[in-house]
Amino acid sequence: MGLLEELKELGANVDEGLERLGGNQALYTRLLGSFLKTMEAHRVTPDFDTADLTEAIEKTHAIKGTSGNLSITPVYEAYTEIVALLRADKPEQAKEELVKILPVQEKIMECIEKYSK
Repeated sequence: MGLLEELKELGANVDEGLERLGGNQALYTRLLGSFLKTMEAHRVTPDFDTADLTEAIEKTHAIKGTSGNLSITPVYEAYTEIVALLRADKPEQAKEELVKILPVQEKIMECIEKYSK
């Protein structure tokens, strides 16, 4: 089984992501590397500052956008909800959603890392 098949099993809509890129599998694979960099640069942990949500909103929005562009559906859907909750000043509920997605997010990142070596 290859990278794209494993990502599909983890819930990514790889076909949609490829379609967005005109079917260019090499480009999609390369952009998955950019996804990893975005995830590292914008890593959000459940202990974010609830008094000032600006940074958390910026980070979660960046992850939402990158995962959406590549149709990494579980991450995109979770971060869409997290961004909405943060903007609605509901940080505790956002933290709950973040805790739920982190294990899935890690599996997806591990899968991409495995094939990018």
